[in-house]
Order: sequence, then structure tokens, then C-alpha cells
Amino acid sequence: MAEKKTAAKASPKAKPQAQPRLKALYNSELKAKLKKELGLKNINQVPELKKVVVSSGVGKKREDKKFTETVALTLTKITGQAPTSRLAKKSIATFKIRKGMGAPVGYLVTLRNDKMYEFVDRLINVALPHVRDFHGVSRSAFDVQGNYNLGLKEQTVFPEITFEDAAALHGLEITFIIKNGSKEGSLKLLELFGMPFEKEAK
Repeated sequence: MAEKKTAAKASPKAKPQAQPRLKALYNSELKAKLKKELGLKNINQVPELKKVVVSSGVGKKREDKKFTETVALTLTKITGQAPTSRLAKKSIATFKIRKGMGAPVGYLVTLRNDKMYEFVDRLINVALPHVRDFHGVSRSAFDVQGNYNLGLKEQTVFPEITFEDAAALHGLEITFIIKNGSKEGSLKLLELFGMPFEKEAK
């Protein structure tokens, strides 16, 4: 008796993941807008966000295990990525820190691609509006390459942080690394992302 042949079932195709909102906006609208507004000849000259570094130092509390664990947990929760520890690059007698000593002096996370855009979107639209007495972020925190540095006094502005996580308060530094950056171009890029810069003095 001949065996019946069964048709192989085609495996369902995985649905393509949707791009993060800011990434899709940059690719579909903002690149062309920046090229025009900055008077650039080539689309490859347009400022582009390449990575975001989120870091926090522990200073004198480097030996406080609960505090350092809180810092590491904060970075994991708000970025969705485990941080790496930083050892001292130089000795600081005031803090009794020796170069390369065992206890970490801080933690950092480097975000790229989709995670980077998702974090920036949440930072601008969720976290910064929760900063007390907020009047906008500084316009002068750009370096000569057009990279931007933003400091936050407390981790509690992020909704991922629970009441227990807030028991040990600490600050954060967020650095935006921008390709083809300049003060003018990088400022315009972040403004188009929705970054709430402080109003210019008249």
C-alpha cells in the first residue's frame, strides 16, 4: 500500500519588528530636513546620533555594596542593558582612590541602534518632564565635536525606578555621541528629536 505523502507545512514568517519611533522619524523626515536647514550638499554630512552612554559614579560610597548594587540596578532598569563597571584611571587622595583599585568607581552602559532610540524617546518624553522645577536643559553642554552631555541629579525621574530603588539616591550622566556633529548641527538634531532646551536669553 502506497504511503500518503503529506505536504510540508510552511513555517510562518516572522513579522518584521517595527522601528523605534525616533529612528523611523529620523530616517523618513529628519535627515532631509536637517540637510536643508543646515545647507548641506550631501545627505551623508547630516548629523546622526551614533551612541548614547549612560553612566553614574559612586565616589566615596564605592565600598557600600547596597549603594553600588542600586546604581547598577538603576542603569539596567532604565536602559534594558547590564552595565559595565569602571575602575579608577588615576589616584585621588581625597577619596582614598588608587589607580586601578578593585572596587568600581562607577558604572556605565553604551546604547546603540534601537535600544538607543528607545531610551532617548523615554528620556525626552517621560523622564525629563518629571524633573522638579524644570526649565529646560542647557544649550551650552556641547563639546567641540558636537557631542552633548546631560546630567540628572536623581534616578527617580525614570518610571522604571521603584520606591525601593529610590532609597539610595544618585545622579546620572548621559552623553550623546553624534556623527558629523557641530554645536549648531547637533543642537538642531536634538531639538528635532524633541529635546526641551532652555529658552534663549533675549
